[in-house]
Amino acid sequence: MKKIYEGKTKDVFSLDNGNVLLKFKDDCTGKDGVFDPGENTVGLKIDGIGKENLKTSIYYFELLKEAGIKTHYVNANVDEATMEVLPGKVFGHGLEVICRLVATGSFIRRYGEYIADGTVLEGGYVECTFKNDAKGDPLVTSEGLAALGIMSPELFESMKAQTLKITKIVADDLKSIGLDLWDIKFEFGYNNGEVILIDEIASGNMRVYKDGVIVSPVELTKLILNR
Repeated sequence: MKKIYEGKTKDVFSLDNGNVLLKFKDDCTGKDGVFDPGENTVGLKIDGIGKENLKTSIYYFELLKEAGIKTHYVNANVDEATMEVLPGKVFGHGLEVICRLVATGSFIRRYGEYIADGTVLEGGYVECTFKNDAKGDPLVTSEGLAALGIMSPELFESMKAQTLKITKIVADDLKSIGLDLWDIKFEFGYNNGEVILIDEIASGNMRVYKDGVIVSPVELTKLILNR
């Protein structure tokens, strides 16, 4: 295998069959040792979280498959913390898509003078950031993506619609076990002429509360898988 990318929480390798292998790591985004999916740097290491994130991803990718939503998922090996996926061309140098159901985290740090932490965002709010640690993962609009030649408005609308649909599936599933999804982060890629979900759907990429208290990534995985 040839390593083609080293990410904050995963390394990426090319496979001889044309697919790609993701190797999950135990690093989590956050700051000063505190988990925060909205941060753009590795803030802490949690032993075993790589495999836990993989287990969660497998669960949700299978759920999306049942719902008829195409993703890049092919198969996985939990013991080796790896997932085989279809190749997908990223937009620009990488684009992250966040769906916010409740205002918190970096959203409040930006807009706190207008909205209170914990305010429900009816219907969900979708925003995009470039993957660029040096620049703090800057926000970008649909118009900005089009002007930069990165993504057409039509592809953006497809990505946004998928984001809202996938978020609802995840939120409804979590609600069924007494959990509240506040926000979640995705990545999309371009495969055979269409936008599809890539990367992962992991406990480390979502902010979930139970009875008003945030749930840690490790505990969240246990609640999702051991129901």
